[in-house]
Amino acid sequence: MTFEELKAFAESTPMLSLALVGLTIALIVTEIARLFRGYKGLRPAELTALINREDPVVVDLSAQADFEKGHIAGSRHAQAAQFGPEHKLVANAKERPVVLVCRSGTSAGTAAAKLKKAGFAKVHVLEGGIAAWQQAELPLVKGRN
Repeated sequence: MTFEELKAFAESTPMLSLALVGLTIALIVTEIARLFRGYKGLRPAELTALINREDPVVVDLSAQADFEKGHIAGSRHAQAAQFGPEHKLVANAKERPVVLVCRSGTSAGTAAAKLKKAGFAKVHVLEGGIAAWQQAELPLVKGRN
């Protein structure tokens, strides 16, 4: 495609061209933000490999009732509102891998940013949360830990 063809397309379909530019900018901004967020997102298969390799501290920030309905084996529960770098589950784990999990992946990201800011070396978040774990057909454990 030549520049002239591209220009003609943009002139004949201004709304579609504007939408394309907007989506492209949104994708670029999202990817740049992901690079600078300080923690690493893990897909379910990557988390499984990390658990098998490095024995990370896995903290589930879901509501207590949701945690009891199903959580990743070996994970520990913490209330998202009360979780931070000084929490007993992670206070002595600054050099160990720490993986934060929630139902959708949203609140875990906020907590991960706090841990990175406090000097934790290996902070991870399960992308998509427990929903992604279930979609990958990986097992959950019911009850309390």
